[in-house]
Amino acid sequence: MAISSIESVLQQMRVLAQTSGHPSAVSSEVASGGFAGELRKSLDRISGAQQTASRQAEDFELGKPGVALNDVMVDMQKAGIGFQMGLQVRNKVVAAYQEIMNMPA
Repeated sequence: MAISSIESVLQQMRVLAQTSGHPSAVSSEVASGGFAGELRKSLDRISGAQQTASRQAEDFELGKPGVALNDVMVDMQKAGIGFQMGLQVRNKVVAAYQEIMNMPA
């Protein structure tokens, strides 16, 4: 696991955060929080996407006006993809940690 791979994932997360409409908050928090801060924010965004998708699905099931099925399905897919990305990042971080721990001293 190369550091460049982790940096690449972090860069992708930054780009996604900036396109979501929070560029100034992201840049100031990244400078002060480092990797742990960026990881926490990414997990919060994943959790928020899942909660929003669940809320929207519930609203659709209850028949609330203004909630279309295609919007619900797209948001559910976005939340699922975000979760899978978070899971893969976690797996890569754990693999990198194990690789470092197995290095000869």
